[in-house]
Amino acid sequence: MPYEASETTAAPAVGLGHRMRWNKVPEVTVYFWIIKVLCTTVGETAADLLNEKAGLGLTGVSVLMSALLAVVLVVQFRTRAYRAGVYWLAVALISVVGTLISDNLTDNMGVPLETSTAVFAVALAVVFAVWYRRERTLSIHHVDTLSRESFYWLAVLFTFALGTSAGDLVSERMDLGYWLSATLFALAIAAVAVAHFALGLNAVWSFWIAYILTRPLGASIGDYLSQPSADGGLGLGTVVTSALFLLVILGLVVHLSATRGDVIEPERNERQMTA
Repeated sequence: MPYEASETTAAPAVGLGHRMRWNKVPEVTVYFWIIKVLCTTVGETAADLLNEKAGLGLTGVSVLMSALLAVVLVVQFRTRAYRAGVYWLAVALISVVGTLISDNLTDNMGVPLETSTAVFAVALAVVFAVWYRRERTLSIHHVDTLSRESFYWLAVLFTFALGTSAGDLVSERMDLGYWLSATLFALAIAAVAVAHFALGLNAVWSFWIAYILTRPLGASIGDYLSQPSADGGLGLGTVVTSALFLLVILGLVVHLSATRGDVIEPERNERQMTA
């Protein structure tokens, strides 16, 4: 899996406010990618579960989950350093909201998947362009100002929305089924890893490409586990699948909170800033 390293062109932080001593996102480890995929799976199954069971309709569920996400992001922005519980709760909620945004465009507004995929790709490209122009880095090792953290979470939201639309588009056009779709996206991530480690693909871009691809990977896994066997799934249902993955996420987050194995220490962050 691509390791997100610092950019050699990174400039000192000049975003809104003073640069914080601690980075606000975790180190990219195996735990990071495991939890990320699990969160994307929960985003798919939880969005389906809420839409089916809450009785609020797709729009009502979208408003509710967006409000919850806003509250958690306020807490995240108010923390002075990375906190595993708050951070990963925000990722899980933004996974659900990103899925719901794509579903609303497709199901409620009739926007073709080709159009929504293109729109989200352009929106993400604009975020990256403005982020880099302002901060001279897209590295997650330097998310240490309010400005950079704002760009980071906006980019994360669009990666989930883009991954949802693109994943649905590929699945519908190729009609591969859940398991083969998951295999296809896993191979795509493996190709990015090979391009990074063997061919020298830029670490930052390797990270963000893999980050986008984990969304359809997790969605395919979630659908495979939750959907009825008649539709090519295992038939566990959205309740069981969501609960199972949430328990695994909780266990890993508790472990990381206790061990602090994914915390970027201030001294290391300073070395990366000057590398």
